[in-house]
Amino acid sequence: MSDPDPFDEGQRAARKNIPAEANPYRDGTEQHSLWMAGYESVAGPAEAGESEDS
Repeated sequence: MSDPDPFDEGQRAARKNIPAEANPYRDGTEQHSLWMAGYESVAGPAEAGESEDS
């Protein structure tokens, strides 16, 4: 069995309404970026960034 795909994990998290802050990967890693990309592909960038206007 292969390692989980961070992109797919991010998509699943968005579908389950798990907040983007729950990204399990360390910030700055390739896995973190892939997870966020997957999340945003489902939730959209506005939901992933939630507090961009602050």
